[in-house]
Amino acid sequence: MPIDAVVFDIGRVLIEWDPERFYDSRLGEAERMRLFQEVDLLGMNEGLDRGDVFKSAVYDLAERHPAWADEIRQWHDSWLKMAYAEIPHSVRLLRNLRRAGVPVFALSNFGIGPFELASTVYPFFKEFDQAYVSGYLGTLKPEPEIYEHLERGSKVAPNRLLFTDDRPENIAAAAERGWNTHLFTTPDTLARRLVDEGLLSEEDAT
Repeated sequence: MPIDAVVFDIGRVLIEWDPERFYDSRLGEAERMRLFQEVDLLGMNEGLDRGDVFKSAVYDLAERHPAWADEIRQWHDSWLKMAYAEIPHSVRLLRNLRRAGVPVFALSNFGIGPFELASTVYPFFKEFDQAYVSGYLGTLKPEPEIYEHLERGSKVAPNRLLFTDDRPENIAAAAERGWNTHLFTTPDTLARRLVDEGLLSEEDAT
C-alpha cells in the first residue's frame, strides 16, 4: 500500500534532547549519575509529558530535594540547553516531504510548557500539518490512546502511515496497529526509507 502521510517523533529525531549531557557538563558524569539516582527527574519529566505545569512541577520537586534544588530548577530554567539543536538533515526531510505534497504529522511525548518554548526557537514546530503532543492529550507513547488520537484526527488509515521514532517500544506499539514504521537511528537511514517508499527523490532526500 502507498504511504499517504509521514509521522515524526520530535526528540532525538528532529531535535537533540540530552539532559544527561547538560548535567554532565555542569556536574561531571559521576555527580550527574548520583543526582539522577537520588531525584526522579525522569519521572517528573513524564509528568510534564502528561500535562503537568512546567515550572510548578520542576520547582515543587526542587523544594522536596533541597540538596539538589539548584540543579533541579535547571530542568526548567535551562531547558533549551537540554534541547539544544535541531537535527538539520531530519528537518530538511520534513520540509521536502511537505513540498512534495506529503502530509507530515508530529507524534511526540512533550510537555505543554516545553513544547511552547521550543516552538519559539525551532520554526519547524509550526510547520506540521497536524501535531499530536502528549501534554495536550494527556496520554503518552506507547499507550494506545495517543495513536488513536492521530488516527481519528488525521483520518489516514493506519496502513497508509509511516512513523519514525527513536524508541523501539513506541515503534512496536504503532506496528501493532498496522502502521508502517521506521526505527530512527540516523537521518541518512530515514532518508533512504523515504526514497524507497517513493516519497522523496534521491536529490530531495539529501
